[in-house]
Amino acid sequence: MRVGRKLVTLCFCLTVCVGLAEAQVNDQNKTEEKSVAIARGVAAVPQGSADDRYRIGYQDTLDIQVFKHPELNKRVSVDVNGTITLFRLDAPVVAVCKTESELAKDIEKAYEKDYLRNPEVSVSAVEQKSQSLAVIGAIEKPGNYYVSRRIHLLELLAFAGGPKTGEAGTRLIVLRAGSSSNCRDDSVKGEDKINLISLKVSDVQTGKEVLWMQPGDVVSILPADVVYMYGNVVKQGAVKIKEPLTLTQAIAMADGLKGSTAKEHVRVLREKSGSPDRDELVYDLSQIEKRKAKDPLLEPNDIVAISEDKTKSILNSVARSLTGGLPSLFYRIP
Repeated sequence: MRVGRKLVTLCFCLTVCVGLAEAQVNDQNKTEEKSVAIARGVAAVPQGSADDRYRIGYQDTLDIQVFKHPELNKRVSVDVNGTITLFRLDAPVVAVCKTESELAKDIEKAYEKDYLRNPEVSVSAVEQKSQSLAVIGAIEKPGNYYVSRRIHLLELLAFAGGPKTGEAGTRLIVLRAGSSSNCRDDSVKGEDKINLISLKVSDVQTGKEVLWMQPGDVVSILPADVVYMYGNVVKQGAVKIKEPLTLTQAIAMADGLKGSTAKEHVRVLREKSGSPDRDELVYDLSQIEKRKAKDPLLEPNDIVAISEDKTKSILNSVARSLTGGLPSLFYRIP
């Protein structure tokens, strides 16, 4: 009897020890995984989550396979209506904005309705062209990057080779159309949705700022710190900052104001780090010229607006000027 009790006690102790050992191994593995993620500067995203799955878009090429029915197999491109046309189906099937598995289930239902019994369909997006990102400016490999998964800004900069040494400034701008996917509401005009998100390159590289990219984003690596002149100046556009620059100096570098320009309401649109929103600062240029008011110092990426245009229109105009030289070459991100 005593021997039996000892055996039971021994087995219990062994079970506890094994459980503790497994728990320690699991904790160690989790700690190592977290350390690797931190070292890479990557915010973890659960695999297979809704945000991580690729959604089919316009221009994508799909490979459709129907099990035991090779005559129905087809490689097809998503048309301008977001649909695909398949053999033996009277009506097109909507493909855009669906995952591969969602589309496969819809095709199965369509075939099952009038043609096949218990069909099994697989869908693969073999050419993913709809969800693209672009990097322009002082970057090693400027161009369009086609993505098949969710990535963040630091990854995109790494794929593009990083900012050019000796040429890139301290800032970058992300131009965003205000949508988390290419499945947008076309009833809203794209011009009304453009946002400018300005970040310090060093904040992105050190992980202080983590920005997840959205389809259609354009990243502009500025070749130098600049301010933008908009409105009734002789030369609109970017003015480089090589030393502290005041409002009147920036206007002088833009070859001055046009005739009959109202000076009492000059706006400076100043960015909020990591946000598309901007503060609006108003100055009376006539008072500054008379030295009755201080000539303010400008900051990188300020927009000097000598115009009555709405802020949204000004931002859109600056956005269009930044993307005017978008390269035609493209890259694929695995």
